Amino acid sequence: MKRSLLFVTLLAGLVGSHQNVRGAIGCTLANPAQDLKYLFPDMTSYREEVRELSQRPDGRELFRALRERLGGDLDPVYETFETPYTLYTVFRGEQRIGIVHGVNVPGRGGVIQIFLSADPETGAIREMFFQRLESPVAKALRRREFRSRFSGLTLADFYKHDYYAVTEPGSARDRVAQIGSPVEDERARPDVEASVRGVRKNLILLDIFVYERRGEPFFLRAQEALAQHKTGGAVPRAAGNATAVGSGARP
Repeated sequence: MKRSLLFVTLLAGLVGSHQNVRGAIGCTLANPAQDLKYLFPDMTSYREEVRELSQRPDGRELFRALRERLGGDLDPVYETFETPYTLYTVFRGEQRIGIVHGVNVPGRGGVIQIFLSADPETGAIREMFFQRLESPVAKALRRREFRSRFSGLTLADFYKHDYYAVTEPGSARDRVAQIGSPVEDERARPDVEASVRGVRKNLILLDIFVYERRGEPFFLRAQEALAQHKTGGAVPRAAGNATAVGSGARP
């Protein structure tokens, strides 16, 4: 009995050590050449790069910023400081025509792998798709009708959502709130929420890796507006009025 218990204890320790070693789990396309050609039929070449916050001088600061902008704790397996991220840049000749990036997020039935193809200039979502999805409502989530609700969204829309969710729930200007659920099934809620969070996380990382944090002013404006709202101060104009990052418009 003691020998069996010792064996189980040792096995648990080995499994735990193995998980720690493999804790930095990245997300890459299974068939990049084929997948990217499908997304961009006129593609002639692509570049694949690995980006890691842990390799940047300001990595710790950016990791804290990621957590703050996601609005919650990070998963200890799929969202560690050492997690590698694979970035695909798509070209037609010498012209950059697309950016593709994926993330892992925990879902109800297991890990969810969410990829975005984004406009290389604006950062707006062209298409959102799942590479891996284990969910009781996976079929509904994979339908184009649901995935197309993310098309055209930018990181700014998610930051504006933070403001609207508190000050104007149900506002028609809240594009993220309009995503909703593809089915009237309570079982869908955890994975719908995980999917929306995964898209937001993806856009935050793209803002860091590609777009030089151009979405940051929207985050700061939304936080300022929320702070003023909570203290009963003058609330800046609604987020929908902010049409450009460089403008003087408030959230």
